[in-house]
Amino acid sequence: MLNFLNIWLMKVVKTLDEEKIEQEQQTENKSGYIRLKRFHFIMLLFFVVFLSAGITTFALAFGKEKVVTVGTDRTEFNKLYTAFDTLKSGYYKGVNQSKLINGAIDGMVKSLDDPYSVYMSNAEAKSFNSSISSSFEGIGAEIQEKDGHIVIVSPIKGSPAEKAGLKPNDIIVAVNGKNLQGMDSTQAVTLIRGKKGTTVDLTIQRPGTAAPVNMPIIRDEIPIETVYGEMVGDGIAKVQITSFSTNTSKELVKTLNDLQKQGMKGLVLDLRQNPGGLLDQAVTISSMFVPKGKVIVKEEDRNGKITEIPSENKGNPSLPLVVLIDKGSASASEILSAAVKESAGVPLIGEKSFGKGTVQTVQDFSDGSNLKLTIAKWLTPNGNWIHKKGIQPDYAVALPDYASLSIINPDKALSLSNVSTDVQTAQKMLKAVGFDPGREDGFFDDKTKAAVVAFQTAQKLPADGVLKGNSTLKLMDLLREKIKTNDTQLQKAIEVLKGRMK
Repeated sequence: MLNFLNIWLMKVVKTLDEEKIEQEQQTENKSGYIRLKRFHFIMLLFFVVFLSAGITTFALAFGKEKVVTVGTDRTEFNKLYTAFDTLKSGYYKGVNQSKLINGAIDGMVKSLDDPYSVYMSNAEAKSFNSSISSSFEGIGAEIQEKDGHIVIVSPIKGSPAEKAGLKPNDIIVAVNGKNLQGMDSTQAVTLIRGKKGTTVDLTIQRPGTAAPVNMPIIRDEIPIETVYGEMVGDGIAKVQITSFSTNTSKELVKTLNDLQKQGMKGLVLDLRQNPGGLLDQAVTISSMFVPKGKVIVKEEDRNGKITEIPSENKGNPSLPLVVLIDKGSASASEILSAAVKESAGVPLIGEKSFGKGTVQTVQDFSDGSNLKLTIAKWLTPNGNWIHKKGIQPDYAVALPDYASLSIINPDKALSLSNVSTDVQTAQKMLKAVGFDPGREDGFFDDKTKAAVVAFQTAQKLPADGVLKGNSTLKLMDLLREKIKTNDTQLQKAIEVLKGRMK
């Protein structure tokens, strides 16, 4: 087709040349008329050139030899373009172009096999951004994708998730009956979150238990108040940081100032079940306890270049301090823990931390979606990479066994002659709160019923010997109070701190 166009144009130009010669010979003495003819000739020539360009473009666009002009210097995308064009034109029904593009990006990110790098749709991006703002509506739990499962990292203090008894490492099998297998964390968050007052049904599998449990949780507004402080006696203050959000460092300064007025002489900093958050907040808070100039954290990029971030000493590094950690302490809370341990000699107490040693950033797109991607490793001041290893405490202290008991579905009735893991859990709970059923093998016998009746009578509940509804909820509430009053990790922290205050 292109050859035909070239021949046709050559004939047109030749004809025009012949006309020009003939006209010049016939009107040799009429200079004005000659100039007019030459003007017409030039204009016609321009018209032919533009017509040629238009026809050529049309031929290239719709002819058999289609040319892709976008990304011609990026040959690695040829396969992607071909797949996109094939699906768009050849799939048996119409496809959504935006959905194809979003799916391609999502697939690229998933191929990294990194649970912390995620492509988020517009809705998912809004949900992510709200988690570091002043509040959001949901159940209040940090989750992550791990080995193909959606796993609880930590429930937020005072949240519906904590009140329901969710624990770190609990696996969310399904949300409202929808299986989460193969989903990433942002997709799961979109299903779990919802309007305040609505109910979401989670199917939970706790490690070490035989069967999953269905747990209905009523969503609520989750305020991002991240710092809680109190005096616990003998001049010792306890401050819990639940996450590292936009205002956490400001909250901590205010809380410490208030506690200082109440006679604080030593501090237990509680980072248990703190899933992390913003790096800059971890650095700012670490500077309150690490001497000026000492390293807080190191970042290592893809080329192995290491950048050190030193303390700006914005607080009182001489304040006697101990830090509590557990398996729910992750990311930014591990940065703070490692910083005070290695650069300020502060002892850590509790259990080995979670082990997240990477740094993420977010790339926003014009349509409201975004890409969260891992950009670096972070290393402790001594150069250790704790990823998937965690930080070992200086004083290893476990909570009582009953602190890790699974939740019980309050909608399910446990009664005489039942045999199940739920019954076994209930028996252990009853014993922990002072109503020993005499057995913990999961068989609901007469002694178990007698223990339930005694518990119900003491709590002024209908004493029918059946665990269901309010009876089940009250039993779990009593267990939480028991754990709080018998916090072996906090007791050890206070003991160690008193030794440092002498």
